[in-house]
Amino acid sequence: MPYSLLQTINSPADLRRLPRTELVKLAGELRAFVLDTVSRSKVGGHLGSNLGAVELTVALHYVFNTPHDRLVWDVGHQTYPHKVLTGRREQMHSLRQQDGVSGFPRRDESEYDTFGTGHSSTSISAAHGMAMAAKIKGEDRKAVAIIGDGSMTAGMAFEALNNAGVPHGGLLGDVLVILNDNDMSISPPVGALNKYLARLMSGSFYSAAREGAKSVLKNTPLYEFARRFEEHTKGMVVPGTIFEEFGFNYVGPIDGHDLDALIPTLENLRDKKGPQFLHVVTKKGQGYKLAEADPVKYHAASGVFDPAVGFVKSTAPAKTTFTQVFGEWLCDMAEQDKRLVGITPAMREGSGMVEFHKRFPTRYHDVGIAEQHSVTFAAGLACEGLKPVVAIYSTFLQRAYDQMLHDVALQNLPVVFALDRAGLVGADGATHAGNYDIAFTRCIPKMSVLTPADENECRQALFTAFQHAGPVTVRYPRGAGVGVAIQKEMQALPWGKGEIRRSSGKPMRGNAPAAQAAPRVAILSFGTLLYPALAAAESLDATVANMRFVKPLDHELVAELARTHDALVTVEDGCVMGGAGSAVMESLQAAGLNLPVLQLGLPDEFIEHGDAGRLMAQCGLDAAGIEQAVLKRFGARPALLRPAANQ
Repeated sequence: MPYSLLQTINSPADLRRLPRTELVKLAGELRAFVLDTVSRSKVGGHLGSNLGAVELTVALHYVFNTPHDRLVWDVGHQTYPHKVLTGRREQMHSLRQQDGVSGFPRRDESEYDTFGTGHSSTSISAAHGMAMAAKIKGEDRKAVAIIGDGSMTAGMAFEALNNAGVPHGGLLGDVLVILNDNDMSISPPVGALNKYLARLMSGSFYSAAREGAKSVLKNTPLYEFARRFEEHTKGMVVPGTIFEEFGFNYVGPIDGHDLDALIPTLENLRDKKGPQFLHVVTKKGQGYKLAEADPVKYHAASGVFDPAVGFVKSTAPAKTTFTQVFGEWLCDMAEQDKRLVGITPAMREGSGMVEFHKRFPTRYHDVGIAEQHSVTFAAGLACEGLKPVVAIYSTFLQRAYDQMLHDVALQNLPVVFALDRAGLVGADGATHAGNYDIAFTRCIPKMSVLTPADENECRQALFTAFQHAGPVTVRYPRGAGVGVAIQKEMQALPWGKGEIRRSSGKPMRGNAPAAQAAPRVAILSFGTLLYPALAAAESLDATVANMRFVKPLDHELVAELARTHDALVTVEDGCVMGGAGSAVMESLQAAGLNLPVLQLGLPDEFIEHGDAGRLMAQCGLDAAGIEQAVLKRFGARPALLRPAANQ
């Protein structure tokens, strides 16, 4: 049987009953199972980070009494081995699919998922909270935070270290922080901390001592002893570390794939009181040569692939994605304007900035996983006359909300926010969904919000935003649009103006005979839902407006449509509460116009992982759903027409 040992593990309790000599075999089967699971999945999944965390996961569940002891995984995309060992092995075929296993830890999925994650750098704070709760409640338990070297670049991690290393009210939490250092986050890690961690492993004094000891002990019985002893004493030849200054007992670095080193070290740290810090060194993609050789490419798989040969290029012509549209526009705009500076918080590949980095290296800035810093850094650049473009996922901009408001908008600085992954993101689920940016950006004074409908309009909207003298967000979804041809020449859209894309053939309001059954409806579309709205409008014979701007809203167009139609329908791929539809309602109220309005958008709930198209249909945001919603609300019911007082 290919997984003869793994199939006997249905919980960590089963794992802890194994002889330690069996753990290497278990780790091998677990690694093969994860690779097989991801390669077979129709929706893919995170690969390299999970392959690199296999031995660490086995050791943690072997040493600690989970779930009584709490494991908190940072980001959470390296938890597939954890899920397999905690009773979800038989469900892993449903990974990242609707009603299936989540790609991230979820508290409502398993008691072993002690803290829900999807964003980085939260683990130390959460584990510290759990450790302090145990002290306050008088419970004897450990809390372990597993954080990557990429996540350690974020300020939140250091805020937590600063807090966890000192007593509070005489209490000091029993928290263990494990730095899983694989020298690779998603994009290559950057910053002074990463260089510092590298020096721990490559310092000349340490290297000289190590090589000297090897030459002396080689071919003696002490050689193997020294090799293992080395893993526990590397930190002794390096001056005091930054982590010890925070009040942690620092141990490491040790080999994160060597169970003979990991397990005794974890057992020792488990029995110590107070804040502990273990530095383990792992290899992203460990055990799968293709992933080891190209950890960026194999960070995540987007669909079925052959493990023997890796990703096979599709022969079908691919549509241009919105991310590619942004990347090409960024390079073209940089050629025209030397003031342009591109900024990303550790998402070079995901945000489409690889080519920009190659062509304009001095104007490219990856600030690491530090969303707050990325925005205020952009504000500083703008103060000096440069034109920063912050490429950031919608969900990650939430983490820099104060900086966007206080440091950019309050000073009316010309910063362009290119918001990728707006709306639902499918398999990544609620933690990564970009549902809220319209609502949380449009309420900020000075901030403008553009919602292009397709690939070409996205390019022109980015150009329009770059010409503007204040802060602007341009939002676009993950993946490709409808395949509209992209115009190379850049032309600014009329500022704050929408356009009519389809006119109803029904008589205008006020000219219809008394027996007219169906009201004249206008659909106001924001963003890429224009195309399903147009399809629905063919059946409804409705007017359709491509609004383009949420802010400044085209108040004149809203008023014109309100005066010539019996009802309005707003459509957006963001949350209904506080979204673009709310902006239309506010505009009507301010103009003293009273008519029925149907707001269609994402409901007031967290929408879980699944196929993005299917999820949108379930939310009623495909063509059929829009048509049905309009008919249900306005179809053939005269009572829903405009009140007589407005005739």
